[in-house]
Amino acid sequence: MAELVSFGEVMMRLTPPGRKKLLQTDQLDILYSGAEANVSCALAHWGFTTSHITAFPDNPLGRAALASLRKMNVGVEHVVFNDGRLGLYFVEPGAMNRATAITYDRLPSAFSHVGRGSFDWETILDGARVLHWTGITPAISQGAADALEEAIKTANRKGVTVSADINFRSGLWQYGKKPAEVLEPLVAGSQIIVAAESDTESIFGIRGNGRDYAEAARAVRQRFPSMKCMLASRRLAKSASHNQLSGVYWNGEDVYETPVHDLDNIV
Repeated sequence: MAELVSFGEVMMRLTPPGRKKLLQTDQLDILYSGAEANVSCALAHWGFTTSHITAFPDNPLGRAALASLRKMNVGVEHVVFNDGRLGLYFVEPGAMNRATAITYDRLPSAFSHVGRGSFDWETILDGARVLHWTGITPAISQGAADALEEAIKTANRKGVTVSADINFRSGLWQYGKKPAEVLEPLVAGSQIIVAAESDTESIFGIRGNGRDYAEAARAVRQRFPSMKCMLASRRLAKSASHNQLSGVYWNGEDVYETPVHDLDNIV
């Protein structure tokens, strides 16, 4: 029984050692990563019980990715194996004024083949406190969007809080649906919304005045009455290795902001 259940694709991350570019290296470091799985891994390290729901290919790559989640103390008992491949992405780390570059090689992945009925959400969400998803998942395929909608409806019925990180990736939406068309009913079933003003404006046409996060949040809740709170990170990139990071949180009434953290020489 997991306190938090996350749902999304896990890919193999391949990175040249040091600050090299792909054309400069003959070696690659391997990690396994996914926006939603990363949340489960972080919370597991902080002592919460978590479970990640995904699909892997039934081959050595899929089993290695599964083992990476298990090693992080994340529950994997509901992971399924599908036809398809393990998605890959290549990261060339930025340095100084050279931005980090990412190259995706992900479709047709095993995860893109999930759909309604792929997962027993009644069992998976039994006893859970939170279901967490991001806007990456419904962008991958119609089947992934359908499986997520099934999960959210089950969570709503069982009284499980739904956390939605909009995380809009325009380049992923390739199956003929407009993002707002798919995301609208999914966000409508969510209570915790992670979104910057730029996300709500680009997807739903909802914007604040650029100065007051509460104004944008109130406008989002007017569209989606089930929302209880909204939060976002704010990042100023002075260079690839020097960022300033802060957070903003609206609890339904008041806005809270963190101090600005100056992250120089990012590792």
